[in-house]
Formats: sequence, C-alpha cells, structure tokens
Amino acid sequence: MDRRTFIGRVAGGLFAVPLTAEAQQAARLPRIGVLLPGNTGTGTEVLRQGLREVGYVEGRTVLIEWRWWERKSERLRDAAAEMVRLNLDVIVVMGSEATKVMKEATRSIPIVFIGPSYPVEEGLVESFARPGGNITGVTVAQSDHVAKLLQLLLDVTPSLSDVGVIWSPDNPGATFTLRDMETAARGLKLKVLPVAMASGADVEPALAAIARARPAALIVLPSPIPIANAERIGELAIRLRIPSITQQRVLMERGLLMSYGADYRDLERRIPSYVDRILKGAKPADMPIERPTKFGFYINGKTAKALGLTIPQSLLLRADEMIQ
Repeated sequence: MDRRTFIGRVAGGLFAVPLTAEAQQAARLPRIGVLLPGNTGTGTEVLRQGLREVGYVEGRTVLIEWRWWERKSERLRDAAAEMVRLNLDVIVVMGSEATKVMKEATRSIPIVFIGPSYPVEEGLVESFARPGGNITGVTVAQSDHVAKLLQLLLDVTPSLSDVGVIWSPDNPGATFTLRDMETAARGLKLKVLPVAMASGADVEPALAAIARARPAALIVLPSPIPIANAERIGELAIRLRIPSITQQRVLMERGLLMSYGADYRDLERRIPSYVDRILKGAKPADMPIERPTKFGFYINGKTAKALGLTIPQSLLLRADEMIQ
C-alpha cells in the first residue's frame, strides 16, 4: 500500500465516524406514549393537532404510541406496564385512576397528566407550583366547581332538599370531590346521599338504592363505570322525574340533564407545550400544574322535555349550548 492510499483510508475512517453517529442520532425520533380511557381511536384529534403546532409530526419528527384502556380497570395496569417497556421519552395520560397507575409503574419516565382534580391530595405531586418527581400536567379542578354543581340543581329545583351522588371509590379524586360536596351541601342546607358504583357488580345495587331513596336530584361523578352506564342512570333519573348533573359533557349527552365542568379540549391543547419542553430537557418536577380557565355548561333539551321541566331563562342564557 503506498503512502497516498494509506493516508486516504485513515482520513476516510476519521470522517466516517461522526457521520455515522450523526445519521444514527437523526434516525432516533422522540417517542411519546399516550394512554387514553376511551375506545380505540378516540381522543387523538386535539393532541395530534397540538403536537403539529409545536413542530411534532407523527411518523416524521416524532413517534407516538397510542393506547386505550377502554375504561376497564383490569386493562389499565397491563397498558401502563406496556408503556414502560416501550422506551418512551414522555407519557401523556388522562384521568386520576390512570395517572395513579402510571405513576406506580414508573418513577423515571416523565408523565404529563390531564384531569386529576386533587393531584396533591391524591399523592400524585408535592404541590401545584413545584410538582416534584416525574409528573406534571393540567387539572380539571377549581376551588368552587363542586358548589356550582349543587347551585345549578337549586336553580332548576329551588325546593331541593337532598341530592343523590353516584361516585366511584376506585377513582382517587372522587373521594375528595365527595368530601367537598358534602361540605358545600351543608352550607346550602342540603343532604347528600352517596351511592358507590366502582365495578360492574355495583351497577344494579346502586340504581336500586337511588330508586328506593328517591332523592330530589342526582349528581354523577365521572368514573369508568358510571360513564359506561350513563344511559341507564339517565333513564332512571327521568323515571324518578329528578334533575341530574355531571362534570363531563359526554354523560349529559347520554341522558343526564346538565353538565358543568372544565373544557377538556382546552386542557388537551395545553399538553403539547409540556411535551415539547420535556423533550427539550425540562424536568416535570419544576413545571407548575395548570388549572382550567375555560368551563362548559350544557343542557340536554330532550331530557328536560322528558322531565317536564321548564329551564329558567337565566340558565338558558348562561348555557354554552342546549343539546336537542
């Protein structure tokens, strides 16, 4: 081998190393996991659009692993364990129950949540300002949201004296929501009747308990089992001829009279900003949890008609939409 050939090969080797490393780095796209409660394919539109707006195009500049646990608790832990195995850079998760399970599954992968109403009380974070650990996100709660549910029922039924509350002990935030609801009810001189609906086996006994007690109104706190049985709950409320309210629009659309709560689409729009900052090196421990700023109030006109209710004009003017 002559001297010129030798030098050429050495130089070529020296330049080949950084080029290969650079190519490998370019090929390694960020990996985001998204764990959603609904059925396969639901809940992706807003997140995809928001990620595009901050520069992440699925399949081109980022890889997204979508998973749905279909509001079945037995599937949730398997889905969380799978997320951990996927070598993800950040995980987005929706709801108190799923956030709790995801935190138990990993203390190292950054987690961004949507929804937990009481993240400090639930033990998810240390504080709103400095969450600590590997979790941050946006909460659905504001200090007076529970009292507003009761007040809206009073606006519809001024003679209201007692309220049935369907809740799930398996939902970490529901315990604290029920606590605050009982406190607010005492201030309004209302009696609260809690009825647990945590599993499929609870559905019939819970509906029977409401039918026996015949409260003057009904509140449904969103959790997987109540959401899955929203139509039956709505039918019972109509049969008992009592107004009902919930925090999520999806339950109202399935037969409850009203819904008032944080605008989930607005909360979802904030998530890509968290993801972007984490992928650029920010730590969830130092990223403050955001509270909702937009709320939606909806009325189901069909249910109002079935109940024979005339909705006060003051409420109609405040409603974002009357669903027919």
